[in-house]
Amino acid sequence: MRLVKWATAIGLGALAASPALAQPEIVSDSGDTAWILISSALVLLMTLPGLALFYGGLVRARNVLSVFMHCFIIACTISLLWAVIGYSLVFGEGGALSAYIGGGGNAFLSGLADLRVDTTLPESAFALYQMTFAIITPALVIGAFAERIRFGWVVVFSVVWTLLVYIPVARWVWGGGWLSEMGTLDFAGGIVVHTTAGVAALLLAKMLGPRRGFNKSLIPPHSPALTMTGAGLLWVGWFGFNGGSALAAGDAAASAILNTHLAACAAAISWLIIERAKIGKATSIGIVTGAVAGLATVTPAAGYIGPLGAIILGVLAGLICFGAVLLVKQTIRWTSSRSTAWAAYWVRSPSRSSSCPHSAAPAMKRASRSVRSLSVSLSASAWSRSIRR
Repeated sequence: MRLVKWATAIGLGALAASPALAQPEIVSDSGDTAWILISSALVLLMTLPGLALFYGGLVRARNVLSVFMHCFIIACTISLLWAVIGYSLVFGEGGALSAYIGGGGNAFLSGLADLRVDTTLPESAFALYQMTFAIITPALVIGAFAERIRFGWVVVFSVVWTLLVYIPVARWVWGGGWLSEMGTLDFAGGIVVHTTAGVAALLLAKMLGPRRGFNKSLIPPHSPALTMTGAGLLWVGWFGFNGGSALAAGDAAASAILNTHLAACAAAISWLIIERAKIGKATSIGIVTGAVAGLATVTPAAGYIGPLGAIILGVLAGLICFGAVLLVKQTIRWTSSRSTAWAAYWVRSPSRSSSCPHSAAPAMKRASRSVRSLSVSLSASAWSRSIRR
């Protein structure tokens, strides 16, 4: 009898442990999750203090704290906005309007799944990572109005612009919207982040008009050292920006980081070469502006190209963006914070929707038409007087 009982117990135990009968357990990958958490910290580092230092060194000494305040308040307000409704509108279920905007099912970050669809990440980690992108995008626009805009207006503009521009575009490209369905490729935010921010900076610079004494008196950056420090932090943070967009710690992330670094190096050198030929010397502001140009240019293509493609994109970024700065400052006579925001984030937008570089001319023409139509419907001079400090 004992032998029968033992045999029965062993048989039942084997059946209970059988893989065919066991229920699959949904678990996230700890390595991928750790990488995304680190990448989230790196992208936040790009805003605080990377952008704050980068723009702070370009303005006059008395306005450094205002730039830091702008970065901090944007980080605070956009983080709350993202948690309350932003994430849900971008990545939530949208019903009949799913191609254009999400619904409110994940408002206040409720109802997040244990595992984000098509990833090995908990959805909470994915939401955190995407939050840092929402933070840095309006912060990039600061370069267009540094020293010139009231603090309260910065807060209102950042919230409204994020709701009306960033969130819908992010839905269209990353949230399964109509651009995604058309096959648009944007690996890490070329369209969603840099193009939207660059166009906003361009239009704001046009509305505000030239600074007093523009092209008549020289207002040099008060601390190139701060700007170079900020650019260094941006460079390091960009590894999380592009590498983290692979959403896994693997070959795709490593390739994206390698391409990001090579493009930045190539763009910095090409900028210095043309700067040396044009003005007779290489400058500290020139090398960091060139590096940022390369970093942003490779962003949409970082996961789709090889090292040679990254170097080519970097060289083209330095050459085209240098010409764009001269065009804006000397021909069109628009001004931003040393034209850095516009040159670094918008001119490179033609390469955003694919992995190949394109000419900047068509985008320039479209922007010009947009500005002309906007000027007809809005009195830019009256508007700018109402928001200037």
